[in-house]
Amino acid sequence: MGALMTLDLPADSPLLGLPWIITFGPLGDLDEWEPVVCGPYERPHALALAEAVVAEEQLMAVVEPLLPALSPDEIRSEIAAAQVAAEDEARQVEGADLYGDFEDVIDEELDAAADEAGHGEPAEPPDEAEVRAGWTRIAALLTAK
Repeated sequence: MGALMTLDLPADSPLLGLPWIITFGPLGDLDEWEPVVCGPYERPHALALAEAVVAEEQLMAVVEPLLPALSPDEIRSEIAAAQVAAEDEARQVEGADLYGDFEDVIDEELDAAADEAGHGEPAEPPDEAEVRAGWTRIAALLTAK
């Protein structure tokens, strides 16, 4: 069994409506090969496909949004926002009490994640027709921007 990583987003996040990609790579340091990037997919399809692959393989899958940027300025803006977010997170980590209420927080987060994920049951991966229909919706989304 491998590992699946993705962003933990609120239900109203605009990122949820973007196209998503999956990057598959080695789970450990012993394997060395170039990562394989697949997509774009709609988020539920990306998660289900990644989950199906890592359930049977010792791989790491990272599911992340594909940000359709039309200019270098848009790309710079996204980079700046990511850097600010990382700095904010680093400040929060530095200011956190190392032995604070970790247990209380982690229990709540695990319960919420289990509720959101359907109580730990794996999602059925989409079939080819569903993926193609998703691509049609993604193409419409990207061309409308």
